[in-house]
Amino acid sequence: MVRTDVVVIGAGAAGLMCAFSAAARGRQVLLLDHANKAGKKILMSGGGRCNFTNLYTEPANFLSGNPHFCKSALARYTQWDFIEMVSRHGVPYHEKKLGQLFCDNKASDILGMLLEECEQAGVDLRLETAVQDIDKTDDGYQLRTGAGPVACQSLVIATGGLSIPTLGASGFGYQVARHFGHSVLPTRAGLVPFTITEPQLKSMCEALSGTSVDDCLVSCNGQSFRENILFTHRGLSGPAILQVSSYWEPGDAIEINLLPQLNLSEWLDEQRQERPNTELKTLLGELFTRKMAGLLAEHWFVSKPLKQYSANELTMIAERLASWRLVPAGTEGYRTAEVTLGGVDTREVSSKTMESQKSPGLYFVGEVLDVTGHLGGFNFQWAWASGYAAAQFV
Repeated sequence: MVRTDVVVIGAGAAGLMCAFSAAARGRQVLLLDHANKAGKKILMSGGGRCNFTNLYTEPANFLSGNPHFCKSALARYTQWDFIEMVSRHGVPYHEKKLGQLFCDNKASDILGMLLEECEQAGVDLRLETAVQDIDKTDDGYQLRTGAGPVACQSLVIATGGLSIPTLGASGFGYQVARHFGHSVLPTRAGLVPFTITEPQLKSMCEALSGTSVDDCLVSCNGQSFRENILFTHRGLSGPAILQVSSYWEPGDAIEINLLPQLNLSEWLDEQRQERPNTELKTLLGELFTRKMAGLLAEHWFVSKPLKQYSANELTMIAERLASWRLVPAGTEGYRTAEVTLGGVDTREVSSKTMESQKSPGLYFVGEVLDVTGHLGGFNFQWAWASGYAAAQFV
């Protein structure tokens, strides 16, 4: 029987942060993960450069059935605290846009930093170690693992959500929560591309696969995000689409303003006066790629010289470009989702300590909880903050 003060299950962002922060307090920490490598999602995040936090992190950037839950942890371990650690380790980084901070080199710089902190603090990290069973004891918890039985005073569940199962994601954390009497709110894929099946629109998406449109305004259910969109062979993706997907429900329409920086009615009227012989698809080719302009003209409009359009026709063209409404067939699901919406009900967890209100000594951190951030480093900041918060009490 291995005996330790703290067991952390899950060597991802939240688990690593919790493990070395607790060990730095003098706690004996055993960090377990069933995978063959720690921090796999860290390594693939941000296109391999890890968007590790956001300068503008605040509670409004997070979704939860209990919207006040994240406030305490985010206030006690801020983006500036993590940036200080990054700087102390000499990891070069830059702001890409909208406060998103990325590594200059690669995501392994962040993972290496976290593993170095674990080593310096004396964390016992054991990979390829699955947990088969967990029981409550008089003085803590007993685990049956692939490496034998383990007993601990405090148990931290940092196993993440269901997104990207190829990296080892599973519902283990939710099973543990239910086992100890917790409610788990319905889960679904978040920050995920949309799929399109309507034949005409699907053919256009396929033809434009790989084409990005800068600075679009995408809206759904009262939420709007202004960023790029990307056509794929399955439908639509890109930052603005991923953001709004977290607010979308099956059957909902989304609305896309392809050119929010322009007053399109006025601009088209000006162009008709200044360049009356210019064809519509030629004009659109100056705003989008030529291929996209041609397909828009083919699918949505009859392309002809601007002087041949009436004022009403130009208004209708402007409205179509500024308020393109479509109903996605669905999403690509957990296979490509960046996060999982829903999870362990935070009304049954202390917002200060991350400790279960159902089973003393049991803690939940990171994505396994019903807290999900917007795109752009917010989910990492929640991992750092919640992991740090629990570490002060385990």
